[in-house]
Amino acid sequence: MHYTGTIWRPPYEASSLLLEATAGCTHHRCKFCTLYNDLSFSFRMSPIEDMEADLEEARQRYSRFPKCRVKRVFLTGANPFVLTYERLMEIAGLIHNYFPEASSIGSFARVTDVTLKSDEELAALHKAGYDGLTIGMETADDEALAFMDKGYLTADILEQCGRLDRAGIRYNFFYLTGISGAGRGEEGARLTAAVCNSLHPGIVGANMLTLYPDSRLYGEMRQGNWREESETEKYREVRTLIAELKIPTIFAAMGASNAYQMWGELPEDREKLLSFLDGVIENVGEDELRRYRKSVHHL
Repeated sequence: MHYTGTIWRPPYEASSLLLEATAGCTHHRCKFCTLYNDLSFSFRMSPIEDMEADLEEARQRYSRFPKCRVKRVFLTGANPFVLTYERLMEIAGLIHNYFPEASSIGSFARVTDVTLKSDEELAALHKAGYDGLTIGMETADDEALAFMDKGYLTADILEQCGRLDRAGIRYNFFYLTGISGAGRGEEGARLTAAVCNSLHPGIVGANMLTLYPDSRLYGEMRQGNWREESETEKYREVRTLIAELKIPTIFAAMGASNAYQMWGELPEDREKLLSFLDGVIENVGEDELRRYRKSVHHL
């Protein structure tokens, strides 16, 4: 299989076939991000010949286990949904040729990737199997989005994810706890919940900001331009997010950045999740939580 650098996928894509469609990130400017610093380039597309060879290799491997079927393919890379409509359709055709049983195709996507497709193209991509995109919205706090150089604001999230809703393409959000900085986390959570409540994310997944020296944000902090939340603040922020989410959705905090992992359906599991968080906030000290944060050497 042709894989480049560290391969990232959401926790809930564990059973998907991972197919490299791109490597790196087209944006590659978010101040907090170090995920693709190990690459010697910012972004590149996988040759279609490599993708077809990978599908052939995967088919041969799966043929040894008749009871194992590929139901979903996840395209790897920071944001493969940036590819042109024509390229994405070509990839879908290859996938369905090698794995006709595959019912859906997912990938990471930036909000700005959706702007490159017309409504008609989005509908056709959904029909071709594209569904369950994972979007790193991070927050709906415009001040934080601008400072972190995300390349979009809350109005763009609402507009482009609303277009995905109308096209029938489901999507999940990653929320980055701590992105708003010290003293502003709970406000960022409230703003984010309000945007989510106007949309239809299948999962709202929380990751906790972990600051690394090779990030631009680390330099901003050293210069006094940004202050990091305490670990206890981050858990209060997550609590606020869950309390303010009013839509039916799944809340998940399953990645390695979370010292305490959580999963629950909203609204049914809201009180259970809030009670669990209250226990962390009241009974686990800042020192212990900080020790965990320092132990996360790489995401």
